[in-house]
Amino acid sequence: MNSKRKLIYEGKAKILYEGPEPGTLIQYFKDDATAFNGEKKAQLEGKGVINNRISEFVMTRLNQIGITNHFIKRLNLREQLIREVEIVPLEVVVRNVAAGSIAKRLGLEEGTPLPRSIIEFYYKKDELNDPMVSEEHITAFNWATTQEMDEMLATAIRVNDFLCGMFSAVGITLVDFKIEFGRIYENDFSRVILADEISPDSCRLWDTATGEKLDKDRFRRDMGNVIESYTEVARRLGIMKDMPTVIQGGLH
Repeated sequence: MNSKRKLIYEGKAKILYEGPEPGTLIQYFKDDATAFNGEKKAQLEGKGVINNRISEFVMTRLNQIGITNHFIKRLNLREQLIREVEIVPLEVVVRNVAAGSIAKRLGLEEGTPLPRSIIEFYYKKDELNDPMVSEEHITAFNWATTQEMDEMLATAIRVNDFLCGMFSAVGITLVDFKIEFGRIYENDFSRVILADEISPDSCRLWDTATGEKLDKDRFRRDMGNVIESYTEVARRLGIMKDMPTVIQGGLH
């Protein structure tokens, strides 16, 4: 990392630096793993490298099918050049199978397929543990407009369709995932585009045949083999070819 760069924001898993051109940022993927809003922490060597590569792979393909996002290009092992956006303070969670908080909240057995995909909004506020909110809250507090919510919902459905197909083709079930959005301004208009990352940090991914978890739940639940599981996701997606051997070592 270049210490002379201007730091814009540091989150739990990523750092944002000022980009080379106006309207751009450099997104750096850390090896830090956190769970339960930062209460549980660890360093997992290589996690940032794998998540950078998986997120690049997914965002590139989403761009290709017309789902605009902030990704411009990968710069190196840990960094991406991205468009600067004004982050909407909401997490959009799409659920296909009962797991995590919805299983606890509604008394569902984990692994139960949901009647249809369910989309939930959460208010991005660590100190409040990111509470679930309704569309009524979102418009009342002006976190997003009705039009922006419509765009986010429509995009979330398209992303879910694409990711379900992509993962299903390599024997992985997409249980659920979290995405974030940001506003970009063009002339006097703003629109929301997909931002942040899509990786095993932000998706629940289960091996379709065995049910084995290949995502951050391995860290949350002290299951071990976190990096090996993330690496397996990258291998199945066909993006291991030029990964550093230090990461590939986890598969031998």
